[in-house]
Amino acid sequence: MPRGGKKGHKGRSKQFSNPEEIDRQMKAQKELEENPGAEKESSAESDEDSSSEEESDSRKRSGVEGLIQIENPNRVSQKSKKVTELDVSAPRELSRREREEIEKQKSKERYMKLHLEGKTEQARADLARLAIIKKQREEAAKKRDELRKVG
Repeated sequence: MPRGGKKGHKGRSKQFSNPEEIDRQMKAQKELEENPGAEKESSAESDEDSSSEEESDSRKRSGVEGLIQIENPNRVSQKSKKVTELDVSAPRELSRREREEIEKQKSKERYMKLHLEGKTEQARADLARLAIIKKQREEAAKKRDELRKVG
């Protein structure tokens, strides 16, 4: 169902432009067409005025922050450091994961070193197992030799 033209919002009165306002806008437009450089100069002055207003706004806190005077003691503000202030030569702290990873690698290397020297329990068990297998193979080789001699 199509509705008729746009209707104003309930309770809102219609707004009409003042004839003085229309005249002022038309004069400004004519001046702009006649002198385009004049508008640039006046806009530069207005930019300077607006920048000073923006600075004062940035000092004021917006919204609820302006009302509350207490700072949060737990809040840590991020301070940006300049490149000249950074100390590249200083050793950086490792994270917990990195420290644990390095410890794990070192302990693994230590264990492998001891294992190759035969000082760990696993290495001793392996060596004992190898010794038993060696004896069994020697005995089997002797039996084969005896069977060849006899046979």
